[in-house]
Amino acid sequence: MEANETKVTRKGSTPIKVYCLPEERAAIEANAKAAGLSTSAYLLAVGQGYRVQGVTDFENVRELVRVNGDLGRLGGLLKLWLTDDAKTAQFGADTVLALLARIEATQDKMSGIMESVVRPRGGQA
Repeated sequence: MEANETKVTRKGSTPIKVYCLPEERAAIEANAKAAGLSTSAYLLAVGQGYRVQGVTDFENVRELVRVNGDLGRLGGLLKLWLTDDAKTAQFGADTVLALLARIEATQDKMSGIMESVVRPRGGQA
């Protein structure tokens, strides 16, 4: 590459004008905000045929990963107790029952998060 050669950038290119009604503009801006993108980035992605994912879905997936990690740790503790390891000799049946209750509560929380991801949000089919 030569030193004088410049790269073409989007900011240096001619923008595309889109005429729309105020309601349409508001809807586009709301969709862009819901996707966590600027209006320009949103229109560029949609115009090129990309399916735009909502930020909410990513946040819920992150929460599911965290809850799944909690379940793994709780399951590991239960497995350790079931192997009659010397480290867990001081834990009695009450502790194990409490652990099982926490696992069940965590599973319920995980189910709730999954429902919020799967269930359509307002205004979407």
